[in-house]
Amino acid sequence: MRVRVLAFARLRELLASGELTLELTSGARVSDAWQMLAGRHAALEHLANSTRFARNGQIVPSDAPLADGDEIALLPPVGGG
Repeated sequence: MRVRVLAFARLRELLASGELTLELTSGARVSDAWQMLAGRHAALEHLANSTRFARNGQIVPSDAPLADGDEIALLPPVGGG
């Protein structure tokens, strides 16, 4: 299946792109997409616990299932005051 990945802020910089397409096996979950990206970009590994995910505009846990054509947004931690 094919999913579209959107990356923002620091994650966009580390991936050198704001938008990617991944080919995943049927039954894949958000965490599988993350692992594929982290395998290609080692700098993502230390951000695994602080990154949140949205699937098709809704915040989801990393174990959320994916379907062909889904859009995953990688949401970095937000700071400020």
